[in-house]
Amino acid sequence: MKSRTAWFRLSSLVLGFAFLYIPILSLVVYSFNKSKLVTVWGGFSTQGYGKLFENTQILDAAGLSLRIAAINATGATILGTFAGIALARFGQFRGRTLLSGMTTAPLVMPDVITGLSLLLMFVAMEQALGWPAGRGMTTITIAHITLTLSYVTVIVQSRLASMDIALEEAAMDLGARPVKVFLLVTLPIIAPALASGWLLAFTISLDDMVIASFVSGPGSSTLPMVIYSKVRLGVSPDINALATIMVGLVTVGVLLTGYLMFRRDRLRQRDRQLSESLG
Repeated sequence: MKSRTAWFRLSSLVLGFAFLYIPILSLVVYSFNKSKLVTVWGGFSTQGYGKLFENTQILDAAGLSLRIAAINATGATILGTFAGIALARFGQFRGRTLLSGMTTAPLVMPDVITGLSLLLMFVAMEQALGWPAGRGMTTITIAHITLTLSYVTVIVQSRLASMDIALEEAAMDLGARPVKVFLLVTLPIIAPALASGWLLAFTISLDDMVIASFVSGPGSSTLPMVIYSKVRLGVSPDINALATIMVGLVTVGVLLTGYLMFRRDRLRQRDRQLSESLG
């Protein structure tokens, strides 16, 4: 019975990983395809990468997406941190229910509804205030911050809820002011949550296409929008090359993060063993 259970778990694991990663591996392989037809192997070639770096449309869209994602992640992390602290530390206050509902609504709201509502808001603001003048990078960034600050708020609020508040109280008992307590005690403790929220906001912004398609204008097409417009006419080797580069960057980031976490755990175990031996 145990052998059957082990076989079932192993086969389920293999099938699951195969379902997830075989399409990605095939995409990487066909990025080196010499043939213009993606589904037909014509020999090994790197011409797809050469065409990619000559395609100014894709390069400009990638630069725009990276700038928007970086600004969005930073803004969403700042605003989400303030909202998470208010919800986790200030107890019951007037408007708490409204703040909680507004920060969590984008998590469950369909992207189509979010994009359409933001588009109508930007049009009304332009008619009433003259700003923003048209749709472009500014409107896309605001829309992405509206979407991603909810994720940062949830992450920070969860981290603060599990944090021992006695650490902050001890610092204040020793004479530290609230701002100093936040900078020297609270902020270092929740730093991993802030980093996670920043990376999640960056990834969501870089990947979004639905909301960006509503609030973008001429000359402000993001990378997902350009890729989608090209894929509709057929996948080309340069698109496979772009996807392969993105997969490679993500893989390097994951491996580097895993190595740093492993190294930190090793150092922590070594310090613990040293303290136990000295004690």
